[in-house]
Amino acid sequence: MQKRRSTFREYFEALLIAGVFLGFTNAFVFKTFYIPSASMEETLLVGDHLFVNRFIFGPEATRLEKTLLPLRRVQRGDIVIFRSPERPAVDMVKRCIGIPGDTIRVAGKTLFVNGEPMKESAFAVYEPRRDRSRRRSRDNFGPYVVPPDHYFCMGDNRDHSYDSRFWGPVPAHYVKGRAFLVYWSFGGETPDGSWPGWGARLRQLGQTAVSFFTKTRWRRTFHVLR
Repeated sequence: MQKRRSTFREYFEALLIAGVFLGFTNAFVFKTFYIPSASMEETLLVGDHLFVNRFIFGPEATRLEKTLLPLRRVQRGDIVIFRSPERPAVDMVKRCIGIPGDTIRVAGKTLFVNGEPMKESAFAVYEPRRDRSRRRSRDNFGPYVVPPDHYFCMGDNRDHSYDSRFWGPVPAHYVKGRAFLVYWSFGGETPDGSWPGWGARLRQLGQTAVSFFTKTRWRRTFHVLR
């Protein structure tokens, strides 16, 4: 009996330690995130599930920490996860276009940063759209100077992205991390971030399980983001 209890205790302690480690890692180092909208296509697709590095944009580092640890500030081109400036309870994903002090201007769908046109053909997508109500602010914007401790973020799918052109810059303390890897991409129904209730959630999980193999985009598994 003592041996059985000892074995059970060993397994329990191992699982407990693993749970604490995974919880710590998920809270402070790596976080998972899924894409609920098309604002970042074709870089990110609806249904992509990401690993997010929460550690890289840590607090202001000392000289020793900068030497030993991979800490840095947000840079132009980073794909970042952040709290929505309009609805802080909702997380968003966009590409950082401007850092504090940058002057942002969009003229005829051409993005200028500090007066220089950005080379963004590798990721930005523009499509004609008949929505004239937003065309002016979407295709022609600024000039706008990014304030201190803020970032100007835009979706790669520029004509279908609701971003800093509409709701302003992202406060630095709203930034949660940098997206760097697609670990799973699912082409089926994807949650929108709201809680639909237990019944709808269980149905959704069941549908995902049934279509896991047929609707998983296997080619995007472990896809590194640029």
